[in-house]
Amino acid sequence: MSFMNLQLASINSGSNANCYYIGNDKEAVLIDAGLSCRETEKRMKRMELDIQKVKAIFISHEHADHIAGLEVFSKKYQLPVYITPRTLANSKLKLESHLIHSFNKNKAVSIGDLQIFPFTKSHDADDPHSFTISAYGLNVGVITDIGYACKQVLKHFANCHAVFLESNYCEDMLMNGGYPHHLKQRISGDEGHLSNKQALDLFLNYKAPHLQLLLLSHLSKNNNKPQIAEDLFAPHAGNVQVVVASRYKESEVFILKAVTSSILPVTKKQKKHQNQLSLFE
Repeated sequence: MSFMNLQLASINSGSNANCYYIGNDKEAVLIDAGLSCRETEKRMKRMELDIQKVKAIFISHEHADHIAGLEVFSKKYQLPVYITPRTLANSKLKLESHLIHSFNKNKAVSIGDLQIFPFTKSHDADDPHSFTISAYGLNVGVITDIGYACKQVLKHFANCHAVFLESNYCEDMLMNGGYPHHLKQRISGDEGHLSNKQALDLFLNYKAPHLQLLLLSHLSKNNNKPQIAEDLFAPHAGNVQVVVASRYKESEVFILKAVTSSILPVTKKQKKHQNQLSLFE
């Protein structure tokens, strides 16, 4: 009998800042660093996540809400930053040269026991990527800032046990709201963002039988409401836990637990900020 798990949490999710934590008992990575270093430290402390376990930061694209806290955070903790050359050039970031590492699409990067797999997506950035993070047969997707669910998105979403999935806007709120026409077109276009309905269609048609956790992410402040997204997904959730990731505070720490050999009930008392999900192979 052996127990292995992945911990995951949203440190912040929204057009104001994005930062996601995925790790095991020994190491972790951050996907994006849009929150200030100080605020990231505060939130990780509240979640009882050890910053010393963070071994690298992976950057999806150059928009400010994904990189605003990167320079300070990387320098303070001497953390390697995995970023493509085109994203780095467009970001105007001044990172310490010895901390800069590139990655290639469809080629995994190993960080301890974690395998981080970058894949391309459709978004209005120069070289945007999403990621899956895998270990112990568990797959966690970070799939946000996508204009539509392209073949790469469909492929990787369908393998996930847990996923941060963009559910950016309510179509009615966007179209009836005060944004100018060109901005509405940008948001709803193929290089913009995924709507609640598009996210639900992806969930209904491509979710894996082993999908346990869906974190609806990157909700718009002006064109969406958490309750709207929750109400849309609730009738279809089934055995999948659906949570809206907040733009104002950190999430709970979720634990994906893979149990080999046989099923054993969880007996350890859960911390109030943790939520355990058991995946049986």
